[in-house]
Amino acid sequence: MVSKTMIIKNPQGLHMRPAALISKEMENFPCSVRIVYKEKNVNAKSLINILSAGIKQNAEVTFECDGDLEEEALAKIDELASQNWGD
Repeated sequence: MVSKTMIIKNPQGLHMRPAALISKEMENFPCSVRIVYKEKNVNAKSLINILSAGIKQNAEVTFECDGDLEEEALAKIDELASQNWGD
């Protein structure tokens, strides 16, 4: 398992657009991808789960990838985060 913790910088948090992008891109990886936020642990391949987590600006979240191509999935999350929603 690999993981990375980051701060969500987008003023709207993980709203519809970045959540849709995350879930769509993570579907391309066979590994499990989870977002840990407070007491929540959600499937990052599910748009509804990401939105229901209510992740706001300045929230600290951890992305956890486990399984085949886990490092590639985490690298993709890093790439997506650089597009104005994380650091």
